Amino acid sequence: MSAPTADRHATAQRLLRSSAKKAYDPAVDIDWDAPLVDGKIWVPEHRVSLYGTELWERLSPEQRVELGKHEACSVASVGLWFEVLLMQRLLKDFYAEDPTTPRAQYALTEVADECRHSQMFARMVAAAGVDPYGPRESIRQLGKLFSVVSRGPAAYGAILVAEEVLDRLQREQANDEHIQPLMRQVNRIHIMEEARHVSFARDEVTRGMAQLSRTEKAYQRFIIAFISMFVVRSLINPQVYAAVGIDPREGRRAALANPHHREMIRWAGEKIVPFLDEAGLVGRPGMTWWRKSFLLPNR
Repeated sequence: MSAPTADRHATAQRLLRSSAKKAYDPAVDIDWDAPLVDGKIWVPEHRVSLYGTELWERLSPEQRVELGKHEACSVASVGLWFEVLLMQRLLKDFYAEDPTTPRAQYALTEVADECRHSQMFARMVAAAGVDPYGPRESIRQLGKLFSVVSRGPAAYGAILVAEEVLDRLQREQANDEHIQPLMRQVNRIHIMEEARHVSFARDEVTRGMAQLSRTEKAYQRFIIAFISMFVVRSLINPQVYAAVGIDPREGRRAALANPHHREMIRWAGEKIVPFLDEAGLVGRPGMTWWRKSFLLPNR
């Protein structure tokens, strides 16, 4: 076994031990029968996509809370959708690998984690009394190509964008006593278990990029930028605006043009983008898509 392969399996073995010591079952670790708490919100106002816009000023305090709830459930259901794509990618890698290796075993462990997380997000949305928005239908169809066109570092890098953007938002909410207790507990569980997944994906990106040709690196940069743009722009399904009487197309236009919303996305990605840049995944020919994603610092 080569040294890089041995190191790869050593990382997986460490994560397997961590998974065995600290894992959660949302079915029993969350009190799903507890009533929602009156007066609690689902997301901080300054993280709502229309915050600071003219449309926001027209909303009553009750409508602002309602929009925040729908946006929180949109993010959760889009997260669920992307976790299904992640599981497909992990299983595809597992299919091609020796199932007895620590890396293959950890891939299955992560799939098991993501199955529980997907159920957890679905139950949270149901408890909120909101439809599971998910991404727009055109993006849902495009997602079927994820495990076909993405491979290696770009696949794991795109996973990191989705997971770490969500992680940044969830960490802020988990510590906010104004947030619904159900939402905070969901966030805490996801944060703790995703830390292992992030370590695994970062290792895959770093090792993978070191082995690629110049041409393949260009392909990887294009694919991760393309996927990342659609991931972050899909977090808020335009249909959420209809819940407070705003035309979805008008709401989406206002959100995409909103400096507060763009800054929120940049802030949520400010930990992962430098890592991807250092790994060589941020650059041409993907820069157009990176700029459209709002993840890059203003420059």
